[in-house]
Amino acid sequence: MSIDLHTHSNFSDGTMTPTELVAMARDKKISALALTDHDTMAGTEEAILAGERMGVEIVPGIEISVLYNHVEYHVLGYWADPCYSPLAAALERLQGARAERNGKILEKLKALGIPVTAEELQRVSEQGQTGRPHIARILVQRGVVLTMSQAFDQFLKKGEAAYVSRFAYSAAEAVALIRQAGGLAVLAHPTQNDPEVIRLPAVLDDLVGAGLDGIELYYPTHSNKVKKKLRALAVEHDLVLTGGSDYHGEVRPGTSLAGGKNIFVPPELLEKMKERLCLRS
Repeated sequence: MSIDLHTHSNFSDGTMTPTELVAMARDKKISALALTDHDTMAGTEEAILAGERMGVEIVPGIEISVLYNHVEYHVLGYWADPCYSPLAAALERLQGARAERNGKILEKLKALGIPVTAEELQRVSEQGQTGRPHIARILVQRGVVLTMSQAFDQFLKKGEAAYVSRFAYSAAEAVALIRQAGGLAVLAHPTQNDPEVIRLPAVLDDLVGAGLDGIELYYPTHSNKVKKKLRALAVEHDLVLTGGSDYHGEVRPGTSLAGGKNIFVPPELLEKMKERLCLRS
C-alpha cells in the first residue's frame, strides 16, 4: 500500500476536486494523501472531511513557488497552520501577484491576436486561484495549440511572447514561514532544474541552515541513479524523505496517483515525518 504526498486539486491547477482526489486515493488503496496545491491551502478542509468519510488519512499541505539564486524551485509544506497570520499574509500576497500577472498575460495575448477575457479565464479555473495552466487550457480549447506543453513552449514560459514574471519569495523565506507556522518544509522535485544533481548540494547547504526538513525522493521522473544521490544528500544533511505523484488530473494525460504502475511511496516515510515534527515541537 502506497502513500502520496504531492497532489493538486482544482483549488490551484489540478482538474479534480479534493473530494474526487480522495475517492481516487481510496480506490487505489492509498493509505495517506497530501493535498499540496500551489500557494494555497483553501482545499484542505474539504480533503480532510472527505478523508474522514472514506478512510484515507489526509496530510494538510501546500507547494510554494520560490526563487533561489534567480532560479525557480518549489517548497512543500506539511502540517503548517493556515491561520498563522504571517503565512496567511504571505499567501495572500502571492495570490495577488498571480492575479496581477494573469491580467498582463491576457493583455499580451490580445496584442498577439488571441483575445481571452477575464470572465472566460474564471470559468475555466472554477474556484481557488488562477494561473498560467488555466490560460494554457483555454489555448488548447481554442485550438491555438494542441497541448498545454505547447502552450507554455510557444507562449507562456520564460522568454516567450506572453510570459510575465511575478513576485516570489526566496526559498529561505518560504522555509522559514512554513517552519514558523508549525510545519515541515521539504524541497520538491529537486532535480527539476538540476537533472544531474550538480547544484543541489550547495542549495541544500544553504536551505538546511534556513530550516529545511526534508527532500522529495520518490517522484515520477527520478531514476534509481538520481534517488541514490538524493538519499546520500539526505543522510548527509539529516533530512527526512518524502514522495508523491505530483498528480494534476486530466491536464497531464497518462499520469495517476502513486501506487499501481506509477511510483510507490513507502508508508513508513510518513511516520518518519511525524517523528521529526514531534521531536521539533
